[in-house]
Amino acid sequence: MAIQIYHNPRCSKSRQTLDLLANKGLKPEVRLYLENPPSRAELTEVLKKLKLKPTQLLRTKEEIYRELVAKSGKPDDATALTWMTEHPKLIERPIVIKGAKARLGRPPEDVLEIL
Repeated sequence: MAIQIYHNPRCSKSRQTLDLLANKGLKPEVRLYLENPPSRAELTEVLKKLKLKPTQLLRTKEEIYRELVAKSGKPDDATALTWMTEHPKLIERPIVIKGAKARLGRPPEDVLEIL
């Protein structure tokens, strides 16, 4: 079964997770989600696999998050989903997906649960 990783090469946790997979002999499909952002439907599917609400996947320390909150207030789940599709930098990473399961690589070892 194919493994996919939502990867940001500039993120140390993302690089560590990719290295961990490689050290296990796995070659995941790498999705550079900042260059190839997920659609709303794709993100909704990933959230189901992660068993998280959209607000739980938001990177709240990003400057764009603070700007959006200042303008619109704290997001509900629908708004969080919109923000992440419009600003993929707000998606927490890395995300490893295998079949019907997904895990955040925070810490990287957490992804081993689905492999």
